Amino acid sequence: MFLENTVNQKEQFGWIEVICGSMFSGKTEELIRRLKRAKFARQRVEIFKPNVDNRYDEDMVVSHDSNEIRSTPVPAAANIPILADNCDVVGIDEAQFFDDEIVKVCNDLANRGVRVIVAGLDMDFKGNPFGPMPALMATAEYVTKVHAVCTRTGNLANYSYRKSKSDDLVLLGETEEYEPLSRAAYFKAMLREKVSKIEVKDPEEIPSKKQA
Repeated sequence: MFLENTVNQKEQFGWIEVICGSMFSGKTEELIRRLKRAKFARQRVEIFKPNVDNRYDEDMVVSHDSNEIRSTPVPAAANIPILADNCDVVGIDEAQFFDDEIVKVCNDLANRGVRVIVAGLDMDFKGNPFGPMPALMATAEYVTKVHAVCTRTGNLANYSYRKSKSDDLVLLGETEEYEPLSRAAYFKAMLREKVSKIEVKDPEEIPSKKQA
């Protein structure tokens, strides 16, 4: 678990905390909780999110259960250091949608003494590591992996299964497009998809060897 007080108070370096998991696992909820605690402690806090994420609100970071905190939408990671000047704590939501520059940005902020809290999906809908998240998790001091509940088995879920047919990597959505699944449920769902795409031809349509 992350520590909010360092032992050596003379050390001026900050740190990075990553909150990761599937959709509906409470990542944004945990991010908001930590940021509100920092605000309550009268620390200087700035929150950022990619401007492509406007599902709930243009300017607010909003969790699935409607908890929210004001943020600044930015088009690219390079905008964050300019806007985060003189901050004690920087929060970043939906980090998987940022370009790879976000890794350098977070580390530079931490090296300046800033506490950086990042939330994002660790895997895309295909089950692959998502964007810059692996590098952020590798360079972070603290990584918290949160889980949803599988809608089909009731077990812990760490996969985000896309129910819609779109193959776009970035597709913003809610329960209509996605559902959290356990490893077993996800494997079975993906297997069904593969089987459904197999084209079975009518034997009468297959040319015989004599015709060939």
